[in-house]
Amino acid sequence: MLPGRSEAVIALVAGISITVVMLSVAMLVIVMSVMNGFRAELLDRITGLNGHAIVQAYGGQLEDWENVLAQVEETPGVLKASPLIEQPLLASFNGRAEAVLVRGNIKADIDDLRPSVIMGDMSTLKEGERNVAIGSRLALNLGARLGDTITIINPQGRSTPFGTVPRQVGYTITAIFEVGIYDFDERFVVMPIPNAQQLLLMGENIGMIEVTTVDPDQVDEIMAPVANTLVGRAVVTNWKSMNASLFEALQVERVAMAFALSIIVLVAAFNILSSLVMLVRSKTRDIAIMRTMGATRKSLLKIFVTAGSIVGAIGTLAGLGLGFTVLFFRQSIVKGIEAMTGQNLWDPQIRFLTELPSRTDPVEIMAIACMAMGLSFLATLYPAWRAANTDPVEVLRYE
Repeated sequence: MLPGRSEAVIALVAGISITVVMLSVAMLVIVMSVMNGFRAELLDRITGLNGHAIVQAYGGQLEDWENVLAQVEETPGVLKASPLIEQPLLASFNGRAEAVLVRGNIKADIDDLRPSVIMGDMSTLKEGERNVAIGSRLALNLGARLGDTITIINPQGRSTPFGTVPRQVGYTITAIFEVGIYDFDERFVVMPIPNAQQLLLMGENIGMIEVTTVDPDQVDEIMAPVANTLVGRAVVTNWKSMNASLFEALQVERVAMAFALSIIVLVAAFNILSSLVMLVRSKTRDIAIMRTMGATRKSLLKIFVTAGSIVGAIGTLAGLGLGFTVLFFRQSIVKGIEAMTGQNLWDPQIRFLTELPSRTDPVEIMAIACMAMGLSFLATLYPAWRAANTDPVEVLRYE
């Protein structure tokens, strides 16, 4: 038997309520997971190459760095400290020139880059051999391939009677890596520290010390004793200050998106409220008959609260399922939209990362589900109260 017009309208409104709850929960799950993933991936990859803090000497060269390194390593909360050279220079190949960032690393830090290698072998980077590893975007910009020789130009060359002659040294590309951050892949040239010291004419000095701590969020407190000891000799800079504007913008955007999408959940709750109000109005006579047959106000209250809560629960569970499905196929979805529209939706030059990231926080997922369920429950109270307070005498008097 087909439902009447009023029941069909109520069913339609209830279906819309479930759909709105589902979409709002899915959007919250997707957006919050992507924002968390974006921050986490940026933090992991930036600190993976630059550490959580940098001890950098005034003037660009840290003398007596072995003692400073030992002091940093003994600091409570420091997991790892490594000498590092990082200097902006110029690289050229076949008439093309690109600004690069030459990094001199110890063997352990070079080995840490092995998972990012897409061509070649990082083990070929040895002291005394003119081999380098470069980022994939830099290789593309220079038109260089594995085995090609690029020229790195140091403008601070040796002095001659005719002036300063820039130092030009040829290096063979024996590895190409891709860490996933566009700026790093576009500029980095990695070599052992002794080779960088020779290229930059630094002698036995280094440029800075890279520090990794037990907790990146507590890096200020951990590095405070080191900063106080090295006042006047070196400055301690952490990942927060080096990338402050980027991570602050991400945090503001994350909060704003969460607030905006939470309003959609509120709209879904109002849909549940309206559908239950319509249900109460259309079933007033039935409710009155149930009251005359002995139904208590408490039982009627439970019926309508349960009905609204079920709508909210179905929408919430469907939203969680839809959100996780979209996150699982997120990269394929992005590529599909790009293929259909012809637009580049994820430009690494703008987004910093080469792929759309995602990291789901179970606590946030629980908070989203509880919020949706809580608002759905609150939306049932008024219509349930109206139904429970229906006066059967007044209703049936005119029937």
